[in-house]
Amino acid sequence: MAWIAASARRRGFNSKNFNPSQSSELNMRVLFIFLDGIGLGENDPAINPFVRVEMPHLRKLLGGSTFLYEAAPCESKRATLLAVDASLGVEGLPQSATGQAVLLSGRNIPAELGYHYGPKPNRAVAATLQDGGLFGRFTKAGKKAALLNAYPPRYFDGIDSGKRLYSSIPLAVTNAGLSLFTKDDFFAGRALAADFTGQGWREFLGFPETQILDPRDAGIKLSALASQYDFAFFEYWATDYAGHKQDMKWALEQLEVFDNVLDGLLDAWNDDEGLIVLTSDHGNMEDLSVRRHTANPVPALVIGEQKTRQEFTQNMKDITQIAPAIWNAVIND
Repeated sequence: MAWIAASARRRGFNSKNFNPSQSSELNMRVLFIFLDGIGLGENDPAINPFVRVEMPHLRKLLGGSTFLYEAAPCESKRATLLAVDASLGVEGLPQSATGQAVLLSGRNIPAELGYHYGPKPNRAVAATLQDGGLFGRFTKAGKKAALLNAYPPRYFDGIDSGKRLYSSIPLAVTNAGLSLFTKDDFFAGRALAADFTGQGWREFLGFPETQILDPRDAGIKLSALASQYDFAFFEYWATDYAGHKQDMKWALEQLEVFDNVLDGLLDAWNDDEGLIVLTSDHGNMEDLSVRRHTANPVPALVIGEQKTRQEFTQNMKDITQIAPAIWNAVIND
């Protein structure tokens, strides 16, 4: 299908939310951590793993709070947490293809199309990412951008055979004329496994030689990799998987791993040089009483120097404002 083919076409950032006058005084680098399927839910341990799990490093970062609806907004010494809308005024539950495309484009794509769509882009959603979203716009502006996930050989085999479609994020990367990281990049240390530690590469993908990273060390490595780019992106999809499976035990395990990754990342990250932005495309794992997505707001967690954080999050209400804020943080017009 020609519409999923990679395109090198790039355009200027034309989001309605983009306002160069709001640019930060200093050019910053941004690490965008995308946690798939994470909303801000109720304080109910029966359905919400964020209530059960310890996550001491996230709680320390947020002054004792965690990812709950009642916790936002939250302002701490190093971080800002907001609850932002992912439904965008469109009937139905938010979906992955349109939600991720919104995060990379700054456009209210569900409103433009009249529906939420997912998990993989259809023709209409794919067309909104022809310019590569933020990846394409930063590349065109002479900035270095990368998706830090490594993809195994079977992924590329599926794409080449037509049995697998790109999701919105790798579609944007390839449309920007950038390459996805491969097995060779992974073993050379230029990219991270989707589970951070590499355990999945050893146990499920058939690479017994994989060195398993301690989660904290994976966080330090994530910081080191991100420091090589103006805009770095990492996708963690295990959270959405746990939500659809309604698997509390597995959800708790994933959050414990992520919390230790966060510990290493925060230790290594220089707040004066960049921002860490964490958000999601829709709710899911915060309510394990259902298999489907939720209409809950999603977290917008911004870590970095206080003034820069305040500029980034000013008047932020929904996920259409994430991409323009990232652009303004990195590009000083």
